[in-house]
Amino acid sequence: MPAPTPAPGLDQPPPPPPLAAATLAELRAIVGEAGLISDPAAMLPYLREQRGNYTGRAPLVIRPATTAEVSAVMRCLYAADVKVVPQGGNTSLCGAATPSEIGDEVVLSLARLDRVRAVDAQNFTMTVEAGCILSDLQQAAAQADRLFPLSLAAQGSCQIGGNLSTNAGGTQVLRYGNARELVLGLEVVLPDGQVLDLLRGLRKDNTGYDLKHLFCGAEGTLGIITAAVLKLFPRPKAQVTALLALPELPAALALLGRARAATSDALTAFEFIPRLALEFVLRNIPGTRDPFPRPHPHYLLLEASATADEGAASLLPQVMALLEQATTDGLILDAVLAQSPAQAAALWKLRESISDSQKPEGVSLKHDVAVPVSRVAEFVAAATEAVTARYPGVRVVAFGHVGDGNIHFNLSQPAAAGGQKDAAFAAAREPLARLVHDLAVGLGGSFSAEHGIGRLKRDELRRYRSATELDVMRRIKHALDPKGLCNPGKVL
Repeated sequence: MPAPTPAPGLDQPPPPPPLAAATLAELRAIVGEAGLISDPAAMLPYLREQRGNYTGRAPLVIRPATTAEVSAVMRCLYAADVKVVPQGGNTSLCGAATPSEIGDEVVLSLARLDRVRAVDAQNFTMTVEAGCILSDLQQAAAQADRLFPLSLAAQGSCQIGGNLSTNAGGTQVLRYGNARELVLGLEVVLPDGQVLDLLRGLRKDNTGYDLKHLFCGAEGTLGIITAAVLKLFPRPKAQVTALLALPELPAALALLGRARAATSDALTAFEFIPRLALEFVLRNIPGTRDPFPRPHPHYLLLEASATADEGAASLLPQVMALLEQATTDGLILDAVLAQSPAQAAALWKLRESISDSQKPEGVSLKHDVAVPVSRVAEFVAAATEAVTARYPGVRVVAFGHVGDGNIHFNLSQPAAAGGQKDAAFAAAREPLARLVHDLAVGLGGSFSAEHGIGRLKRDELRRYRSATELDVMRRIKHALDPKGLCNPGKVL
């Protein structure tokens, strides 16, 4: 007699419930075999959040290739009451693109919607589909002698639909704004399959509610962005990149006002790096080196760009004069000025490798907060004191976009653990996050600057946002998605 099949346990959860045969047949007719993934191994990259905080299950991954296919898929799923998780490049940091562990949600990947539909250089716009990789869009703009300024560490894999759905920030917010500020129009498939065509490349269109902004930052809970009209800008004709050594963080804030004035507001990046973050990078990221002959307590990566010939000619002298005066005034201890694009890239690598450099150091607790620029130094000092008192030995890695008030206040486990996962430190995630977030909000800031809410910060949203705000959000959600099928369990 064959051995009985063991009942599923905690280590072997039951398989995801299958889709009804009629629903599966309709989906196959819409997208074809190339648009469906049901093999568990092939589905796995779509089911894991990149940090490893979440791993979900799904009966199917659907990969439509056109807006019409997305619309037909959503009509089918809506009629069958099937929940759907939209997914771009799967670079979300808050679990926004990961299905639940229950396994009753299908994943809808936008990766095959990857066409640049049009580039209108005269209108300074391009119309693109949601699955386009961000770095590809930067190159498409450059080929038209234009700039698309959204820039993220994940730009080689993240997709523009996800960038817009999470209102991504990045390193150039200081000059160009968040993702939503780079959008003129959207095409969105609503939960019931209707296509909302807002693809208008107009800078002035005062015709009622600005619907496109409902979907920027909604994390796929109100509908699925399938295309966008994006703003383009003149390409820089000159760029100056410098890494500055500072005596203290307040010096960076003093420099910010001076730099904006000295360069006629040509700053495109203003990034703070503490010494500990640089040490992590030098220790753990191959091909990096310290640009200075001796260590300094703090660093600032400054970049300025000019688009006109006259501005290009004066940019370097402006920055040089700024640095000389700031050195005389004691705000700068030393400075390295990039002499070539390769040197500029090497300086940027130090900044962009900080997150990856923390991984070999063990558990890292991430906090993506924003405070008014004028209170950045106050926040960092107070939060450092609070977490150190709560957990002695914690290593504070506070870095980021000081020019727009966004600080990544990351906490690495005590060095005594030797890089092995410190379970006790990992268990302190919630009380430490509460300390950090309470301080940020208390200073007029936000507990989520650019990473969004997803699953990770739903409780924080409920804690820090008013009942009225949450009620309005729920009303909007119910109006557009009355069945609650579109990215359920995210944000709200």
